[in-house]
Amino acid sequence: MAASLSFDSAYRQIRRGELAPVYYLTGPEEVLKDELISLVLESAVDPSTRDFNLDIRTAGEVDTEGFTALVDTPPMLADRRVVVIKNIEQWRKNSKVWQAVDLYVSNPSPMTVLLLTHGASQKKPAANIAGKSSHVNVDALSPDRLERWVTMRAERAGVAVSPDAVQHLVGAVGADLAQIGMELDKLAAATDGSTVDATRIADFVGVRRGETSNDWVGAVVARDVTRAVGILPTVLGASGNTGVRLVGYLGTVLVVLKLARSLLDAEASAGQVERAVFGQFRPARLYAIQNWKKAAAEFTKAARWWSAQELDFAIQSTLDADRALKSTTITDETGILTEMVLRMGTRKAAA
Repeated sequence: MAASLSFDSAYRQIRRGELAPVYYLTGPEEVLKDELISLVLESAVDPSTRDFNLDIRTAGEVDTEGFTALVDTPPMLADRRVVVIKNIEQWRKNSKVWQAVDLYVSNPSPMTVLLLTHGASQKKPAANIAGKSSHVNVDALSPDRLERWVTMRAERAGVAVSPDAVQHLVGAVGADLAQIGMELDKLAAATDGSTVDATRIADFVGVRRGETSNDWVGAVVARDVTRAVGILPTVLGASGNTGVRLVGYLGTVLVVLKLARSLLDAEASAGQVERAVFGQFRPARLYAIQNWKKAAAEFTKAARWWSAQELDFAIQSTLDADRALKSTTITDETGILTEMVLRMGTRKAAA
């Protein structure tokens, strides 16, 4: 299979007008997939002829005959047309439409740009499609790349935001690009053209500094039970936050802390522990962490406040809370998470 392109590489190629006949977009970031699709449209089809030369479908709407008709239709009053088929995981495995797609991508029309997308839930790309197309793995953005994206997205919305405002927005909302986009669009309608700072963002999204999901997790791992319980209702009330999401974030951090604790117990140096922790954060793509290196140093320090047994108990507590949150009979997220934090604090007192 040919190596996949990153989002940035594909973006630059398309901006230069270097269009491939077939794009296959996979990965978790649906917003970025839509950005690539929009960029291809800008490069390939004049707005005046898009009614004739653009077709966007979901795979569930397209059978074998329909697919063939879409890709074989010649452009009208233009050199090229664009066909977008989303969520191709909806096609049944080994169905005839897959055979038609495989045949087409082996010899695509020079007058058509075909974009195929796999939904975020589809973990494994279709090898036969990826190997014969421009396969773009649209992965989650790194923290610094995310901040640049927010700044550019704000500019498109007509909003000037300061660097500290960008950082607080990401801390308050997380790395949910769709949610960030909605907040920026709302902000654009409510601002007067002046640069928006962190205080304005805090007022607008209803999350003050020190009351983000990152702050809550930080309080838990710092074993500050009073603070963790105190800010929990505000953190849960923030746009995009749920109990399951917070528990998942905390659980991942606790597992990383367990790694750090085991290394410290083996008398590894602080630098060795920080590098190991950093190596775990990068693939985990924790949504609220904006600086992996800083977080690695902070959580290495926090690991010294826990014993290995206490971390085992805390991790089990997050699993219990996750099961309770997903129960159809229990709906009190604040109560479940408060009990979880208090259990961890009680274990500390008893240790």
